[in-house]
This record gives sequence, C-alpha cells and structure tokens, in this order.
Amino acid sequence: MSENKRIDLHTHSLFSDGELLPSELIRRADVLGHKVIAITDHVDASNIQIAEKIADAVNDIRDNWDIKAIPGVEITHTPIEVIDKLANQAREYGAEIVVVHGETIVEPVKPGTNRMAAESPSVDIIGHPGLITPEEVQIAIDNDVSLEISSRAGHCLGNGHVAKLGLDLGANLVLDSDTHAPGDLVTYELAERIARGAEIPEEEIPKILQDNPEKILKKHGL
Repeated sequence: MSENKRIDLHTHSLFSDGELLPSELIRRADVLGHKVIAITDHVDASNIQIAEKIADAVNDIRDNWDIKAIPGVEITHTPIEVIDKLANQAREYGAEIVVVHGETIVEPVKPGTNRMAAESPSVDIIGHPGLITPEEVQIAIDNDVSLEISSRAGHCLGNGHVAKLGLDLGANLVLDSDTHAPGDLVTYELAERIARGAEIPEEEIPKILQDNPEKILKKHGL
C-alpha cells in the first residue's frame, strides 16, 4: 500500500443524502488510510443551518481521533444569485470547506452556476464542473477557487475536459470522491488511477492528490 494519504474534501452523510453518520463515514475513511476528510452535505437556504450540526459532530470526532475531519457544505441547485451569500452564511455556522455543486453534465444544474461559484472568494471548490469554459476557469483562478476531478459515477464524465483546461490554464485541481455510500470512498491508489484516466500527467498527480488540497487547508489554517 502507498505511504501517501488521501485528502478528500467532498463527501456526504445522513445530514443530506448520504447513507452514513459522520462518525461512520470518517471511521471508514480512517481505515482506508485517509489523512483528511471533509463532510460537505447538500445545502440551500432551507437548511443552511445544518452546517452547525455538521461542525458539532465533526469537532467531537477530530478532538478524539487522529484523522483530520473537517465540517463543510455543498451548496446545491440554488439560485445562482445567492451562492456567495450562502457560502458566507455557511461559514458563520461553522463550515470550514465550501463546495458548490457545479454544472455536472448529468444533472439539470442552473446555467451560470460555475461562473457564480468561480466569482466567490468564499467558495473553495467547484464540484464536478462538467463542461466549464476557459473564461470560467480563469475567473476561478483569479479568486483562488479550485476545480474538482470527481470519482463519482456520471460526474466523472467531464473529468478529461476539466483536467485539460485546468492544467492548460493553471487552475488548482483536486480529486474528490463525492461519497454518498460506503463503497464510494476512494483509496489513494484508486485516486491515482482515476487521475491517469483523466489523462493527467504523472508528475501532476501528487499535486492534485496532495499539494493542491493542502493549499486549501492551509488557506483556512486547517
């Protein structure tokens, strides 16, 4: 087994449409050799306060286990005009990582979501941004917003496009699982293979799996 440790900044628990309690999800990640896992459940204006409950659950775990667990949210299918507002509200409720559900090619996400997420300095990651445009990638770079390579079925269909644009333009790319069920968690070795499948050059893979997510964590003092 590789000595490298997984950093996964996009997963879901029972607080939204995931199958596991945060404690079980984090425990399973720990056993698989994860160094860091973020619980980023789906939110909009109706349940943004759930970020506080996620933070309470996660803080208990990271105070007692070696794995670094991080509370977060994934802003999902909201009016694009409120993305920045919700991102800031989520942070007030304790979210330390903010993901926005990007314009995946397999769900009817509102057009313009990628752009509005890229324009918000309060957003950390645009999840599975599908057929993101070069202009949107540049906006994300300017605002220090990362782009996600996804291991999730369906969402991963845009990985090649996201990887090529991101590498060509110099975006901060990260690889996350978007876990909803126990079998969705991805080991470091499988993450390496997923990156290769997106035609990411070998020398770039450690950056995407370790260095780039570490940049996000350091930005927030995590």
